[in-house]
Formats: sequence, structure tokens, C-alpha cells
Amino acid sequence: MPPDVQELFDWLVDGAPGATNPVAVLERFCPDLVTAGIPVERIAAFVQTLHPHIMGRAFRWKPGAPIQVNEASHAILRTPAFENSPVGRVLANAQPFRCRIALEGPGELSVIQELAEQGMTDYVVLPMRFMNGSTHAITFATASPDGFSDDHIDALVQVCRPLSRVAEILALSRTAVNLLDTYVGRNAGDRILKGHILRGDTELIRCVIWFSDLRGFTSMADRTEPGAMIRTLNELFECQVPFIQKHGGEVLKFIGDGLLAIFPIFGEDPKPACQAALTAADEAFAALAQLNEARAARGEPALQFGLAQHVGDVTYGNIGGANRLDFTCIGPAINLAARIEALASKLGKRQLLSAELAAHAARPVVSLGEHELKGVSAKQTVYEPG
Repeated sequence: MPPDVQELFDWLVDGAPGATNPVAVLERFCPDLVTAGIPVERIAAFVQTLHPHIMGRAFRWKPGAPIQVNEASHAILRTPAFENSPVGRVLANAQPFRCRIALEGPGELSVIQELAEQGMTDYVVLPMRFMNGSTHAITFATASPDGFSDDHIDALVQVCRPLSRVAEILALSRTAVNLLDTYVGRNAGDRILKGHILRGDTELIRCVIWFSDLRGFTSMADRTEPGAMIRTLNELFECQVPFIQKHGGEVLKFIGDGLLAIFPIFGEDPKPACQAALTAADEAFAALAQLNEARAARGEPALQFGLAQHVGDVTYGNIGGANRLDFTCIGPAINLAARIEALASKLGKRQLLSAELAAHAARPVVSLGEHELKGVSAKQTVYEPG
């Protein structure tokens, strides 16, 4: 192995110190190969991940240009174009692929045709095998008239072994972030990764509470096939979650047909968080109206959800058994929001506000008077947006 390649090899074996993400790794890896005398003109790494929407990411390098990062959806795996591509083949069979473009011609594969048009003469795809058994890929292309020599190929194979370990570590870290963001929420996931993992590790925070549920869920579930019911719930939550997150809210959990979220209050003034929560509600109900138009066109019944919004202090953190914890919120304010949501159903209102939230609403509100709520000692005045 040439000395410069050995130096790169050793850096990767040491864990690529100083490079904390894939782009930083490739920003050294790619130019160092050129410096070592390997005539690479194009390098692309393809790393799969665990994510509900994203199949993986592609990192593309060429001399003198920033590394391009693209994400691919799961749907791409099912396309004939991907399945028949060199990368698709390598991901499927974990075997290297090579096309000596100058000698063999570009053939029928579009990616090789594009490389030929760019003056590339040789193209190699190597599998990157992770310890969990998954296969990823990295590609190399050259414009050298003679293509890659046997020594070049051997050096690439050797240096990609420690690169695979570094890529796996970075991929696992990203997967952890993806899964925590997906299943516990971004803020909670960030706290967990920063070490807030002990049972009872909690803090008191002030926030706007969002508590909603689907109207008529029990009767709908009784007469709806389970798969269709799941699709219905997904449609319902899709009307809420993007807008909660868009306006700074954190979805904490789905409780059957219900949803619990919070909008943290930063500083002393609750008005910004209240306005964010109210705007998110406006957009959620607008999305619901669009959904119901689509459902009507499909001959399906309209959906309605009730929503309660309240301002209060909650205990936020790790709660549960010794070996099974949940990162969530508890407290009287959560209970009050749940009771107000139940009252919304009783009153036939889609959205109710507590007095605490109404006091900070930057819009007209209408009082619906005082009401007794189950488990709440004092009567509560509730409001609806004007």
C-alpha cells in the first residue's frame, strides 16, 4: 500500500479523529486518495438508514466542488431503474461491480452512460459491509486513459474496510437521532442523547398544552376494519403533527386516538407560545377540512377531532419502571387539559381554551361560562376562539 494511502488507512482505523460527520470524513478521504496517486474524479457513497420516510443518503464528491448530500425515499428501492443500477445490484448482492467504460463501452445503464459523457473511463462500485449485516456502497470513477490499475483497485478495497467501520459508527449515531426524534420527539430525543436517562430525571417547565382526540372513535372502531382504522388515525394525526412541529411544538405521545403535545414557554412572556399553538390549531383544522373533502370523494365519512389548549406547569422527563421508561409530561395541568377536551365534546365545540390561555391570546375569544370538570375541585371558565 502506498505510504499516503497507508496514512489515510491509519487515520480511518483510528476512527477518523476530527471528523464528526460523513461530509467531514469524505472531505479528507477523497482528496487524500488523489494525493496518494489514485486518479479518482468522482466518488459517491450510499448509506442506508432507519427512518420512516428516508431510505438513505447519498454523498457525492468531485474535485473543487462541495460535497452534495441527497436523501432518497423508500419508494426508490422498488423502482426498476434503481434495482438494475450498479449501486442497486451491489446493495442487493454485496458483490463489487466494475465497468471499464473505455474498453467495454457504456452499455445500457444510464449512470454509466452519464459518466461516459463526462469523460470517465472506468467505474467501480465496492460494497461497504456493516457489522449488523447490512450492505452499503461507495463508487469511484476515473478519467485516466488507462482506467484504474490493479494496484489502484487493491488500495481502494483496502482503504474502504476501515471506512466502512467509520461509516457504520456515524450511521448508527444518525439512526439513534432519527429513531428518538420519531418515537419520542426531537426535544426529548435530544435530552436523552445528552444523558438525561435516569428514572426520575425530570424538570418543571411552563408550556402550552395541546390535548386532542378523534370524535366518535369507539363507534368508528367497532365498524371499521383494523387496517382501515389505522389509516384513518394516520390521516387524522397527519392533520396535526406537521403544524405542531412547524410552530415549535413537541408531540409527546399518541394515546389511542388522542394526541398530547406541548409548546414550551421561553422566558416570562407566554404570548409567543400561545400564539404559536393557536396558529398551529388553525392550520390543523384547515388541513382537516381538506382531508374531509378527499374522504368525501372516496365515499368515506368525515373526521372531527376535539382540541383543548391550556397554559400550565408540567413535570417533564423520565417516568416509568426500572427497565422501561417514558419521556413524557405529567401534572395537574395535563389532567385539566384532558378534562377541557372532554368538555369540548360535551358542548359540541371543536376547540376550547382554558382561562389561562385565553388571557394571553392575541385574538378575540368568547367565554362559554363556568363548568364543572371531573376531578377538578373548582369550576373552570372556558373559551372558544372568536
